[in-house]
Amino acid sequence: MTQASRKPADPSSAATAEQPVAVVENPQGRSPILLICEHASNRLPARYGTLGLGSAELASHIAWDPGALGVAKELSRLLDAPLIHATVSRLVLDLNREPSAPDSIWTLSERTTIPGNVDLDETERSTRVREVYDAFHGAVDAFAKAREAEGQLMAIVSIHSFTPVYRDVPRPWQIGLIFNHDERYARSVEAGLKQDPALVVGMNEPYSPADRVFHTLERHAERRGLPPLMIEIRNDLIRTQDGQASWANRLAPLLREGARTL
Repeated sequence: MTQASRKPADPSSAATAEQPVAVVENPQGRSPILLICEHASNRLPARYGTLGLGSAELASHIAWDPGALGVAKELSRLLDAPLIHATVSRLVLDLNREPSAPDSIWTLSERTTIPGNVDLDETERSTRVREVYDAFHGAVDAFAKAREAEGQLMAIVSIHSFTPVYRDVPRPWQIGLIFNHDERYARSVEAGLKQDPALVVGMNEPYSPADRVFHTLERHAERRGLPPLMIEIRNDLIRTQDGQASWANRLAPLLREGARTL
């Protein structure tokens, strides 16, 4: 593989030229819940090529959270809630990480090396932070600030999915609720989910803030004193539209009722 195929050909071109990094859907939604989906897309802007990966790898969970955007969009419709989602793969830069973190730009994801991310210079890293991280989180900041000023923001919920098996270890949960210091929203949704005895609900599983997966909610919810909630759904359950709709219909009333008690 040549050096040219491993790195962006033109670092001066904008990663966001094809479309915005952040898309706001239902911006006038009446719900006080703001939905966020950072890992919504496996799209690589043109200047990145394929980052040296094949089509199967780019379709896999290392590039995005399969099914998460479908659930988020259906929740936005059911709750009449605004949704902000990303349009760039986390292989370019993981929006749910502090930019200075070593895993902000992955060179190895699970067992897959990302050739196009190996040996990046500081100029390229800074370009990605500016064009991807700053653009996305700047859009979230601006939207959240406006909603807050209007008294229309009470909670922030991020929607993710996780793989059923990680490093050969099966995961028993169908859904995980990730929270930090403020447990109120998570505990309310947990109580509703546990009405179904067939569900295995992970509390701070399969991830927790200790895994540095809470950055978006730390930045946009905790710093505003708002209840945060990160929802992880096992991705084999939401690969189809029917699965996405089923989980959104399960979660919407729990999120709505939980928000009323905050």
